Amino acid sequence: MRLADKVVVVTGGGAGLGLAIATRFAAEGAHVYITGRRKEVLDEATALIKGRVTAVAADSTSSADLDGLLETIRRESGRLDVLVANAGIIERADFGEVTEDHFDRTFDVNARGTMFTVQTMLPLMPAGGSIILVGSIQGFKGLPGSTTYSATKAAVRSYARVWAAEFGGRGLRVNVLTPGPFDTSIIDGQAAYFGQNPAALRAQMATRVPMGRLGRPEELAGAALFLASDDSSFMTGAELCVDGGMAQV
Repeated sequence: MRLADKVVVVTGGGAGLGLAIATRFAAEGAHVYITGRRKEVLDEATALIKGRVTAVAADSTSSADLDGLLETIRRESGRLDVLVANAGIIERADFGEVTEDHFDRTFDVNARGTMFTVQTMLPLMPAGGSIILVGSIQGFKGLPGSTTYSATKAAVRSYARVWAAEFGGRGLRVNVLTPGPFDTSIIDGQAAYFGQNPAALRAQMATRVPMGRLGRPEELAGAALFLASDDSSFMTGAELCVDGGMAQV
């Protein structure tokens, strides 16, 4: 077990890629804290994860919720070894349809939420800890309808570079896990924008991936495990793309 007795937080860990990461980390021996805004989703995730898991209802945009998460971990575990800042949203909008509300909401969750999640949790992290930020290939690959979302993910990539330099003296590593298209419910939510049914959109997206298919959530979880464990002990400030080659060739 590569994360035996490690204490881990996965924000947005109740569904999708976050749930896959939390499930794998728990299987590798970690005590995993998962967060999310909806209690019913967290309850379902807790029932699915085999191992030590604690669900904490917390919104990454709320400083009060983040402080509550910090105190829960401090009281129950005393430290935090791995932080996966995964919570995020994607709402597509063509350039002329971007509203102030859309812009603020996307930056609030993806950029501001990531920033203050890391800042709040940092005091609990000892030397040897790993911070994993979840990016997207859309942070450097231009796709229609992603003006705001892509900008937030570019910000996340920039965070990792700066924080790797700032936190290195504390013995902490910061890396970005960058997924391409994965087969999750996020695709269902984007189907309306593209004017397709979800199955057709999945098929179309698969044709743009050199490997000819969408990723499976457990494949991203394996990459996250690499960044969380000592297997990546000489990596910091780096970006690990898990995209079937979509943005690489």
